[in-house]
Amino acid sequence: MIRILVVDDHAVVRAGVHYFVDDIPDMEIGGEAGTAEEAIRLIRAEEWDIVVLDIAMPDKSGVEVLKQIKREKPDLPVLILSMHPENRYAVQILRSGASGYVQKEALATELVNAIQTIMRGHKYISYAVAELLTMDPDINTQKPLHETLSAREYEIFYKLSQGEGVTRIADELCLSVKTVSTYRARVLQKMNMTSNADIIYYAIKQNLID
Repeated sequence: MIRILVVDDHAVVRAGVHYFVDDIPDMEIGGEAGTAEEAIRLIRAEEWDIVVLDIAMPDKSGVEVLKQIKREKPDLPVLILSMHPENRYAVQILRSGASGYVQKEALATELVNAIQTIMRGHKYISYAVAELLTMDPDINTQKPLHETLSAREYEIFYKLSQGEGVTRIADELCLSVKTVSTYRARVLQKMNMTSNADIIYYAIKQNLID
């Protein structure tokens, strides 16, 4: 029996995962968490086969939760569930240690397939993500600039591209303004930019924002 921990701050999403999984004979939802703190507590207290983790949590970024899980239980697979399209987060998340990435709007069969694939010891990678992952920065000089960013840098970049200010981002991610400013400076340096306006213009050109 595959024992699953579902981590998402929306009860309706957790209920949806329950609904999808309940009919699968070899799977069970063993627990749920609505906050990052609760998730870490459950991960420390009990044994799980896989964690299904939302990328956007209210008290801590899903990226940070992923990194903490990998520090404390490096062999515990984590499947990221996100509302963001694959080209916005998937590559960075997978490189941060996730075992797979599924959009929330995906069909139930894809979620179940992702869990089964990961439990067989493989990463779950869609065709679109596979194409993105083949773009190695050492051999492909045409690699988009945003794909050179770390998961956290990309998270800051994406929020800046939506016009959010440093203070608001700091509040949302439970970071200090100084830390967010440091990440912003790294993003600008890596992408050869000088302002938030450059970031927004780039994101629009790359179809990273609506």
